[in-house]
Amino acid sequence: MQYLDGLNEPQREGVVNTEGPAMIIAGAGSGKTRVLTYRIAHLVNAHKVDPFNILALTFTNKAALEMRHRIENVIGAEARNLWMGTFHSVFARILRAEAGFLGYPANFTIYDTDDSKSLIKTIVKEQELDEKVYKANVVLNRISGAKNRMISWQAYINNPEYFAEDEANMKPKMGKLYRIYSERCKRAGAMDFDDLLFNTNILFKNHIDVLNKYQHRFNYVLVDEFQDTNISQYIITRKLAAVHQNICVVGDDAQSIYAFRGADIRNILNFEKDYSDIKIIKMEQNYRSTQNIVNVANSVIARNRAQIHKQVWTTNQSGELISLLKASSDHEEGRLVASSIFEEKMQNKIQNSDFAVLYRTNSQSRAIEEALRRVNIKYKIVGGLSFYQRREIKDLLAYMRFTINHNDEESFKRIVNLPKRGIGPGTINKILVAAEEHTISIWEVIENIHQFIHGKVSATLSGFVTLIKRFELEVNHKDAFDAATLIAKQSGILKELYEDKTIEGLSRYENVQELLNAVKEFVDNTDNKDVNLGAFLQEVSLLTGVDTDKSDDNNVVTLMTIHMAKGLEFKNIYIVGLEEDLFPSQMMLSSRADLEEERRLFYVAITRAKEKLTLSYALTRYRFGRLKNCEPSRFLDEIEPKYIQVDTKFSFSEPVIPNRTKSFINSVRRDVQKKSANTFKKTGDYTVSPGFEPSDTSALEIGMKVEHPKFGYGKVLDIDENGAGRKAKVKFDNFGEKTLLLSFAKLRIHE
Repeated sequence: MQYLDGLNEPQREGVVNTEGPAMIIAGAGSGKTRVLTYRIAHLVNAHKVDPFNILALTFTNKAALEMRHRIENVIGAEARNLWMGTFHSVFARILRAEAGFLGYPANFTIYDTDDSKSLIKTIVKEQELDEKVYKANVVLNRISGAKNRMISWQAYINNPEYFAEDEANMKPKMGKLYRIYSERCKRAGAMDFDDLLFNTNILFKNHIDVLNKYQHRFNYVLVDEFQDTNISQYIITRKLAAVHQNICVVGDDAQSIYAFRGADIRNILNFEKDYSDIKIIKMEQNYRSTQNIVNVANSVIARNRAQIHKQVWTTNQSGELISLLKASSDHEEGRLVASSIFEEKMQNKIQNSDFAVLYRTNSQSRAIEEALRRVNIKYKIVGGLSFYQRREIKDLLAYMRFTINHNDEESFKRIVNLPKRGIGPGTINKILVAAEEHTISIWEVIENIHQFIHGKVSATLSGFVTLIKRFELEVNHKDAFDAATLIAKQSGILKELYEDKTIEGLSRYENVQELLNAVKEFVDNTDNKDVNLGAFLQEVSLLTGVDTDKSDDNNVVTLMTIHMAKGLEFKNIYIVGLEEDLFPSQMMLSSRADLEEERRLFYVAITRAKEKLTLSYALTRYRFGRLKNCEPSRFLDEIEPKYIQVDTKFSFSEPVIPNRTKSFINSVRRDVQKKSANTFKKTGDYTVSPGFEPSDTSALEIGMKVEHPKFGYGKVLDIDENGAGRKAKVKFDNFGEKTLLLSFAKLRIHE
């Protein structure tokens, strides 16, 4: 058991004390994954527990895969027999095995957010409700919140408090929409992400024999990132561990930042109340960060009242003081950050991949991106459009899903006229109405289409049914790759994309080929016991944003929101936008609980840094199209001044150590007034001409001289009339050649 040798005392305690309930409070950088991994290995090695009897729940497939590989290095191939994965993937596996108890097919479809929103939009339209009042994302969030609190549509409708709340919000039909949405999902043989938890709870509540089977199967239950669990997840895990009581939860209350997703910090704060004989282990040594970074994190999180007390410490070097950048504007903040990164790279010869820029909201990335491009530093944005959310990928996946599950309404709507078959929205609506009126599935309607619709379109739909049936026959005796390739070719999707010779068309064709590569990897992976198309579709449905993040070039600066940064670490971290109403967010100032969650978010951002931490704020910032004066964040006040040094080299004026005193606020206001009077007439590094007004570019010709509010003066070299929009190639005096989409570019023509 050599794996025990390198552990400190609390880590070792967390590994070897395997019996009974335990809670491991793992401070940032304290080796949480290592302990969880070795604890499972120790169960198998020392206690001879069958891996089939161990359930380990994580929040990302990436984390589960990493843990499984680490365990395999210790115990060998037996690690593949563990029940390990995300809550959603493990519960989806259970639901597929037991779906009949709930009236679902075993091959039920898993709807992603886009599928759910599309269905809600359809229902709102059918009910003749105002789409601006009953916005799909608002309705879906309301339904999701109810499911996470274990409130069924029946309970929702029969609760006068919910109705009163909806009426007060001018949405009295919310309960009805919840009912119809749930009924339509079930009729389509589909579950959304929340259903995977909600229905598992229903399964265990209503079918004690099924619960008993899994209670006796799982002798040990382990939960990672326990602070991020919601009520539904906690109820399930507590039920599963009820017989043997061998439940171990690992987490850090100081890193609970997902309340907006339904996470309930009370799960970890009150866990010991549920188990009188619980063993609490605190891992407080940080192996990741310098002493100064650890001290700053401690000084911030100490302000929170709702927490499990611990004192994180480290034996690492003191390291550099925390740098503070003070910018006159968000544009200048981007420039200062980019300049700082550039100089750090040059002086210390470190890679782009050693840097990450963290922000509270996605919109803040624009100024950082522009600044990094100017100094030719490569970057990637984490959390942008996922590969699996691209249109052509969703199109082919929809064909696969409908082949597996003929009742999948959202997939049907997506593919029935793809490639174009002359089946318009009117025909699709008739099919949906017929299914609703006769309380049958859309498949039953189109299988018997001649009874509902006559004419040429009826024959076309019959051909579509024949195509899907042919796919179904082939899928039954092929692996996922062969089945997916067949569908891609015979559906006409590959042919249509191949014939599109535009740059966009080529890119989409390559994306579909990449999807087929992903299917091939899935089939060739020896860890996957089931390699049919249905198994692949389930894996794709359950991928998270972190799991799908890929980059062709890994040597890039990473830009992301702090929420996306959870679980990651970088040598150099920049946290930008530390201003009141931005961070902490204006929406999180109405209660102490909300403010403390924002402070935990700041704590998470700080503790991503290993060697150097830089904080920045701007005195003015464009928000919602208006220039606003900004006040430094209260979180800056909470850092002891002895840990901070103001970076005079990269700050726009003589800076002040943050301290919310009258003199400091007055100095900020003076700077705002002085700078906003003359600095913000500029966009980029170009001063716009007085009275600048964009011209009508419909008559733009090659050779014309133009002015752009950002790039200045230039000459039109070429005009492209083809493709998705009219484009102009312009050579600017100071910025070189740029290709602009004329429908968006603001150009002033100079005669």
